[in-house]
Amino acid sequence: MFGIGMPELIIILVIIMIIFGAGKLPEIGSGLGKAIRNFKKATSGKDEIDVTPNNKEENKEIKDN
Repeated sequence: MFGIGMPELIIILVIIMIIFGAGKLPEIGSGLGKAIRNFKKATSGKDEIDVTPNNKEENKEIKDN
C-alpha cells in the first residue's frame, strides 16, 4: 500500500491523535468518508446539469433579434 508499512501507519496515527485529539477523530473520519463517497459519485455518475437550450428558447432569441 504505497510503500507504507505498519510502523509508519502507527506513527502517523499517533501524530494525528496528538494534533487533533481523540475526540475529533470520529468527526475527521466521517468527513473523510463523505468526501470520498461524493468524489466517487461525481466521477462515476452522469452529469446532472443539462445545458442544451430548448428549441422554444432559441426561437424566441432569433425572433427578438
